Amino acid sequence: MKDNVLVKKGKVVFVPDFWQVVEFSHMLLKEYINKNGVVIDATMGNGYDTIFLANLVGEKGRVISFDIQKRAIENSKRRLEKNKLMDRVEIIEDGHENLDKYIDKKIDAIIFNLGYLPGANKSITTKRTTTITAFKKGLNYLKIGGIIVLVIYTGHPGGIEELNAVLDFASSLDQNNYNVLRYNFINQQSSPQVLAVISRKNK
Repeated sequence: MKDNVLVKKGKVVFVPDFWQVVEFSHMLLKEYINKNGVVIDATMGNGYDTIFLANLVGEKGRVISFDIQKRAIENSKRRLEKNKLMDRVEIIEDGHENLDKYIDKKIDAIIFNLGYLPGANKSITTKRTTTITAFKKGLNYLKIGGIIVLVIYTGHPGGIEELNAVLDFASSLDQNNYNVLRYNFINQQSSPQVLAVISRKNK
């Protein structure tokens, strides 16, 4: 079978060679998230992933989005209101490491976009310790058949350490219960993003 072909539940999915990390992450989320689903945007930022998720889950679905920066929340609210999507999104001004304080049901998917808020203070970044805490807690709420997607930007201080922590933890997951994928370009010096994907098979 060709390298750019995936098979999910008997369905053949073609992955174009030129897809960037974020594009590939969105393709996977489309495959796993159904209408009326409950999903988490663990790093809301400027709201683009939240909008993408809100469109996937539909009018009766739910997106729970976390961010600690008021600027991110304001930017996201403005975009959501413009797109008439606020009624299906819950915005939480708190760190994603505290997600268990706000979640009371199983979820279909979580996306993390790790790094800093584009257009804002680059010294405010996601952190290795809080990311791993959120990652571990998120697994407890993930449905069988659910997916966690982590887009990891390594081009900032602490980015490589965060990447290594994510990959180390993901690699340790029981292969009987989880599938774990790493996706990135290996011949491009200016390609600082890495995608890690975890799908739940059992338990």
